[in-house]
Amino acid sequence: MNRVPDSELVGIPAGTLITATAEEGRTLALTIARHTIHNIQPDLDALVAGRKVYSPHPDSLIAASQVVAIEFATIAAANDYWRS
Repeated sequence: MNRVPDSELVGIPAGTLITATAEEGRTLALTIARHTIHNIQPDLDALVAGRKVYSPHPDSLIAASQVVAIEFATIAAANDYWRS
């Protein structure tokens, strides 16, 4: 099996949801969403094959963005919405 590297199979990179800025929080949300997919499907060949199926469909891309939005909402709450 052409496997995702172990470095991509972590749940929370660096072990924390705390970020200095909202921009860092958004980047973390994207990273967590990507790592979640890698944990669910660690076979790179299956991941690449699946992209051909879902990438041309707006509904699939919207669903993926909703996952990132949920991760970002969680990170924002953990950071107390970057209150000064």
